Amino acid sequence: MVKTHEIKVERRANEGKGASRRLRRAGVIPAIVYGGELEPVSIQLNHEQIWLAQQNEWFYSSILDLNLNGEMQQVLLRDMQRHPFKQLIIHIDFQRVSANETLSAAVPLHFINEATSPAGKSSDVVVTHELNEVQVVCLPKDLPEFIEVDLGALEVGNVIHLSELKLPAGVEIPELKLGKEHDVAVVAAKHVRIEEDAAGEEGSEGTETK
Repeated sequence: MVKTHEIKVERRANEGKGASRRLRRAGVIPAIVYGGELEPVSIQLNHEQIWLAQQNEWFYSSILDLNLNGEMQQVLLRDMQRHPFKQLIIHIDFQRVSANETLSAAVPLHFINEATSPAGKSSDVVVTHELNEVQVVCLPKDLPEFIEVDLGALEVGNVIHLSELKLPAGVEIPELKLGKEHDVAVVAAKHVRIEEDAAGEEGSEGTETK
């Protein structure tokens, strides 16, 4: 069962820039929830609660349970506007999800066993994470909080592609249906010989000068 997270919200009585500024000064975030068969609803949230929540990965990739005066609505975070230099959230957009309709969401990748892999143990190898999240489609009940990528068998010169990810049941990566050229690298393990190459170049230059 997909883990959900409850967030208490209130209906917003007043709208407009002036009303939104007053809310922010009072430590409240103006927001909107839209989608599904219901009309969009203007809501407000406690800034301190959301500031703490948004520091967690799940806030961006999991189903959220909005508690609007006891009425529960399942949503995904779709947009969050921040102040350019203050620790201030200006506005949030939530989209309702339907249990019977597929959704599209970005899911984080969690890389495990890198340090104990053959590539990870090599001092002259760099393991690069080309992607840190992947866009998936699935029903709300199947949405994973993250996708695990086991690097335990990663060898020098190996590349792990999108098509090699182990996806939970009911989860698909739509990009893979667009053709082989979209089967991009997720992880690459490459030799690094910067010092040797630099030394070789210096030697060549010295020989030419003589």
